[in-house]
Amino acid sequence: MPFLSPDDWSAIWLTLELAGLTTLLLLVLCTPIAWWLAHTPSRWRAPVGAVVALPLVLPPTVIGFYLLVLMGPNGPVGQFTQAMGWGRLPFTFGGLLVGSIVYSLPFAVQPLQRAFESVGTRPLEVAASLGASPLDRFFTVALPLARPGFITAAVLSFAHTVGEFGVVLMLGGNIPGKTRVVSVQIYDHVEAMEYTHAHWLAGGMVVFAFIVLVLLHWLQPKGRLA
Repeated sequence: MPFLSPDDWSAIWLTLELAGLTTLLLLVLCTPIAWWLAHTPSRWRAPVGAVVALPLVLPPTVIGFYLLVLMGPNGPVGQFTQAMGWGRLPFTFGGLLVGSIVYSLPFAVQPLQRAFESVGTRPLEVAASLGASPLDRFFTVALPLARPGFITAAVLSFAHTVGEFGVVLMLGGNIPGKTRVVSVQIYDHVEAMEYTHAHWLAGGMVVFAFIVLVLLHWLQPKGRLA
């Protein structure tokens, strides 16, 4: 009997695809949010930061439930997607992607925010004195100096998405080849008492998590994980 079944490999590739797309989109979407949080004096900074950090403290099933309501046929997002001819997002890969972005949001925003804060204002002021525009200062000064934060955000976002269970199960269900990711596949194996397959997948997740933690320690020698 093979260690991994075709369904296992399908779940692995789907998980990697989901994690890769989630990480890419998070880096794009979270960069302006993190920049704003790092520099704004607005009184809205604390509430926005709290909203970003909510997935850290809310149970995944709560996040999945409300996303399911929002994207369902009677929810505002669901009505919008249906009006645009895009259909319904729940129980599709698109729905998983939206849920993964929301669930992993703080794992991208917070490292980027700290990286931008560590850059400080002095390098930007020097660039401005040399005639650099705000966009030039951002792309040629801030982004290169914040590179460690981008690496940390990418690693954490990817790893966190790979380990999702509650959100993806609520939003995607358990459709082979479409929404069944590794965490759900492990759950299925355990329910069916197929412990050998469950051991191989779960063991792979343990090794993956260990590698991620070691990588983060290498990137940040002081041991800060974000």
